[in-house]
Amino acid sequence: MEQKQRPERKKSSWALGGFVAVLLSQAKLIFAALKFGKIGGAVISMFITIWAYAYIAPLPFAIGIVVMILIHELGHVIAAKMKGLPVSAPVFIPFLGALITMKKHPTDAATEAFIGIGGPILGTVGATAAFALGVYTDSGVIVSVAYAAFYLNLINLLPIHPLDGGRISTAVTRWLWIVGLIGGLVFIYYLGNTVNRVIFFIIWALFAWDLYKKYVKYRNREEIISVSSRFEFYAEHLLQQGYMIPGENHSRELDFTTYTELTGATEGRQTIVMYWQAIGFEGHAYLPQQALIKKVQVVKVERIQKGNGLNLALQVQVDFAPIGQQDSYYEVPTKTRWKFGGAYIGLVLYLLCMIRLVHQTAVM
Repeated sequence: MEQKQRPERKKSSWALGGFVAVLLSQAKLIFAALKFGKIGGAVISMFITIWAYAYIAPLPFAIGIVVMILIHELGHVIAAKMKGLPVSAPVFIPFLGALITMKKHPTDAATEAFIGIGGPILGTVGATAAFALGVYTDSGVIVSVAYAAFYLNLINLLPIHPLDGGRISTAVTRWLWIVGLIGGLVFIYYLGNTVNRVIFFIIWALFAWDLYKKYVKYRNREEIISVSSRFEFYAEHLLQQGYMIPGENHSRELDFTTYTELTGATEGRQTIVMYWQAIGFEGHAYLPQQALIKKVQVVKVERIQKGNGLNLALQVQVDFAPIGQQDSYYEVPTKTRWKFGGAYIGLVLYLLCMIRLVHQTAVM
């Protein structure tokens, strides 16, 4: 009996061909971005990642999965912008995904969780749209892309830092980190690919070490970080006024004020203004992260003779504790905890259902 050949999937070819055509049609814009724009690194890393994935999978699948990762990262970007936090464009890392860097870090767990859940939500929406397109066009490749996207978003919801689930857990309950610690080992055990096992074990090990430092090694100890700055200024007039110049080993605490830049190129930077009123000194120091300032003190005074007379060089040390390490960082209203908890569980259940649905579609 003669077997009938299955009709060609014209809709699928058109869909994939159209996607590639759109990329090619925007070639001029892409090269312009590489040359002039701030997203040059993102575009370059995107194409490198597509090239890397194309070595182990068909090109249409490689393009599709990178687009899914991009949609996921844009979810984080949008969430951060909604909270007024400046972020960089996504940078892709082959076989690991992508990341964004924040120029200003969240000051509370609820904000961290909001930015963390933004990626899986938009990523899940993108995966659902891809699944619907794959079914409509009868494309096995697009359905496979959707399946991979559902799976990647689900993995990202594991309550392990720095995965999104670990960040969401900060606003739900930190006990979820224990679940992640145990569940992470189970997940690694069932991973079939050796390379993936190694990668996820490294992530898990770093997470476990961080928990150990926070809740065992430094449980009752606040970590204090010290930074030093050197300030030089004219001081000949102090001699003329009969002021006694301090010795080299002189130390003293300084008065200070602090503020955070809200606009401009230095947005998010914390500035410390320090004063030694007796000698008319005022200096500025900058911190790369939001912090609680513990002490500002002069630790060394150096006398320098120049053509214009005496100059003093002050070595000033600033002791601070990063805000993220304070217990108040994790203080989240009960209602907010329930909202994040419900969204988190709902997202996990939805992704599990969609993965099962893809399996059923494939069987049919």
